[in-house]
Amino acid sequence: MSTHVTEPVADFEEHRPRMFAIAYRMLGSAAEAEDTVQEAYLRWASADRSDIAHPGAWLAKVVTNLCLNTLTSARARREEYVGPWLPEPVLTGDGTLGPLESAEQRDSVSMALLVLLEQLTPTERAVYVLREAFGYGHREIAQVLDVSEANCRQLYRRAAARVAAERAGTPEPRFVPDPERWQSLVETFLTAARGGDLALLEGLLTADVRYVGDGGGVVSSALRPIVGRDKVARFALGIFAKYAAGLPITVAEVNGAPALLFGEVAVLCVEWEDGLVSALHTVVNPEKLEFLSRQLSHT
Repeated sequence: MSTHVTEPVADFEEHRPRMFAIAYRMLGSAAEAEDTVQEAYLRWASADRSDIAHPGAWLAKVVTNLCLNTLTSARARREEYVGPWLPEPVLTGDGTLGPLESAEQRDSVSMALLVLLEQLTPTERAVYVLREAFGYGHREIAQVLDVSEANCRQLYRRAAARVAAERAGTPEPRFVPDPERWQSLVETFLTAARGGDLALLEGLLTADVRYVGDGGGVVSSALRPIVGRDKVARFALGIFAKYAAGLPITVAEVNGAPALLFGEVAVLCVEWEDGLVSALHTVVNPEKLEFLSRQLSHT
């Protein structure tokens, strides 16, 4: 293959991980993020690259605007979604979504934040993601979105205020940075749930712990969130007794947080607050587990 052909491919591949990371945070869907990155490649391949001074910036603009189009059409589909909607889980221990070394970086891919970002307009979400997760300046974001810098600042203030309002009364996300520490916590949770120990399980949960399940109408799951230590503990015990028996259960990092993988049929993401479980997010919709299944096949 000639150098003329391979150079554009190599240039694109250099930026692919970052483009996927942007698209996933914008869409909450690994499948849609992959489609977006592929469409960006087609546009890159057919573009006059002599006019592109900064490939990374050009691709970020293309990907972001493709995501805006996808979000506009996705809103109607998600309004018709059966039961709670959760993002597609992604294994993040291998850097698939970029570096997640700080609490802020982990928060940018957390189930809780990605669900909350659904409340923003597509443009507000773009500004928030580029600013918070990737450290873009307002001038850079304004160029990506073709808006004025003043408008960009206004969009960011509005988005940040909505995120803060939704989180009002809830603690700032706290993540355990040491994998050995959170693995120990998750294994204690798993022991209590598997063993049917209600008292031990309740002792691991915050008073206002919240459980959300996503079956998408394809697999049976709670159609509404379950809130409160007693209700969540009893529901979790029922789930483990009914569905988890005989399934291999492993601990992994999913969306920047500890999670339990039930074979390839369910993912239970666990969020912690001061050593106690504050939220449980379960994805059992098989369509949403396809990307993670492919990740597992490569490990």
